[in-house]
This record gives sequence, structure tokens and C-alpha cells, in this order.
Amino acid sequence: MSTAGVGIGSRARSRLTWLREQPERGSITVELVLAFPVLLLLVLLAAQFMLFYFGSEAAHTAAAQAVAVARAQNATTASGQVQGQSILDNVAGGTLPQRQITITRGAGEAIADVTGTVQSLIPGFHLHVSAHAAAPIEAWSKN
Repeated sequence: MSTAGVGIGSRARSRLTWLREQPERGSITVELVLAFPVLLLLVLLAAQFMLFYFGSEAAHTAAAQAVAVARAQNATTASGQVQGQSILDNVAGGTLPQRQITITRGAGEAIADVTGTVQSLIPGFHLHVSAHAAAPIEAWSKN
């Protein structure tokens, strides 16, 4: 009887001794559980700012193209609006889900303003873009 009790006790003591000799056992799991969300957030932030940059470039391109069409002789604000919206649809796609383009054509100048909200990858984190372009109205003059 005494040999069975000694065997269990010695195994338990050897297990405790083994655990004491390796105090960092399992620490990599804890470190990974703590570090992974931070790493994931950094990756999502980088992707979010890439979307912001792309959305900003798309807005500037749409504003420039819209004002280029709207400033032509005998053009209308509607033609600039159609061109700007077409550029936003083709270039921005889902990057700018909420967007607005405004064309103003005065006596001497055409103005295009594009605003939008970038697609959010991080809940509650909304970035806004805006672009402005202006150019004089084309007019033919006799020399």
C-alpha cells in the first residue's frame, strides 16, 4: 500500500518541481492574446488611411474632370455634373459610398466641389474627403 502512495506523491512533487523550473510556460499565449488585437488594429488603420487617400484622389479627379467639362463654351452645369458623377462611379466605386458633387457655373468661372465619406473599416471611425476645382469659362475672342 505504501508504494502506491509514494508513487503518486512523488509524481505530484516532480510535477510541481517541473512547473517551478519553467515559470514562463504558457506566457506566449498570454502575450499573443494581448498583442494580436493591437496588431489587427494597426493593420486596419493602415488600410483605412489607404482608402482615405484613394477616396481623396478620386474626389480630386472627379472635381477636375467635372470643371473641365463645365467650363467649355456653351456647356451646362448638368454636363459637368454627369461627367463628375461618372468619374466617381468608375474610379471611386465603393470607396466613397456617401458622396455629393456640386457644379456652379457663373459668368466667368466654373466651380466643382466634391464631398464624401470614406468607407469605414473600423466601426465609428469616419473620414471625410473634399475636393475643389475652379477654372475660367472658355470664350472665343476675335483678334
